[in-house]
Amino acid sequence: MTPKNIRINQFFSRAGACSRRQADRWIAAGRVQVNGQTAKMGMLVSESDAILLDGQRIRTAVEPLYLLYHKPVGVVCTHDVTVKNNLAEALAFPERVFAVGRLDKDSEGLMLLTNQGEIVNRILRVENGHAKRYRVTVDKAITPEFLQQMAQGVPILNTVTRPAEIFKTEENVFELVLTQGLNRQIRRMCKALGYRVMRLQRLAIVHLQLGDLPVGAWRHLSDGELATLQESLQHSQS
Repeated sequence: MTPKNIRINQFFSRAGACSRRQADRWIAAGRVQVNGQTAKMGMLVSESDAILLDGQRIRTAVEPLYLLYHKPVGVVCTHDVTVKNNLAEALAFPERVFAVGRLDKDSEGLMLLTNQGEIVNRILRVENGHAKRYRVTVDKAITPEFLQQMAQGVPILNTVTRPAEIFKTEENVFELVLTQGLNRQIRRMCKALGYRVMRLQRLAIVHLQLGDLPVGAWRHLSDGELATLQESLQHSQS
C-alpha cells in the first residue's frame, strides 16, 4: 500500500509507472490529473486519490517486473503512441514498463525495462557509478591519440566527460565503458575528435549482458541476475 500524503512524483515512482523525473515532466506538460483537476508539481497525494495519466488511472504495481530488451535501430525510446516506431509498440509487452536509460533512434542493443521507478534513479545517477558498455564502429582508423582522449575525457555540452575505460577491438571498432549518460554522449565525443559513429550498440548495463538475445526480442531477468542487480543497488542513492 502506498503511504498517504506523499509527493505526486514519488507516488508515480512507487506505483511503478515511471521515475520521479519523468513524472515531473508529465506533470509539467499537463498530462496528469488528480481527482479531476490538473496536477501541480510537488503536490501531496494518497492511495485514495484518483490519479490519471492521459486519462488512465495509475495504480500501485502488483508485481515487480524486470525485462531485458534488444532494441533495434529505428525504435524511438518513448511510450508516446503518437510517435512513429515508439518503444511501447515495438516491445508489445502487455503491462506498462519503462526504460532505465535511453538509446537514441539510430542506436541498438541492450535495454533494461521495469515497473520499479526507484531502480531507474539508482542506476542512472552518475554519483552511483553504475557502468554501461558499448561497442562502437567509426568511419576511420582509430589512433592511440583518439583512445587516450576518449579515456581521459572530451569537452562536450559545456562540460568534460568523466574518465572512461576504452579499448580497440578492430581497426575502426572500439568498446567503451561509461558511468554517465549525457545526451548522445558517445556520438558527441567522437564528433568532437573528428570521427563519425557508423554503428553504436550497447552490450551491457552493470552486470546484465546482451549476449545472444535476438534483435527485437525481450526476456525476463533470471533469478540470479535480479539478485545481483538488487545487491549492486543496495547502497546506491535514488
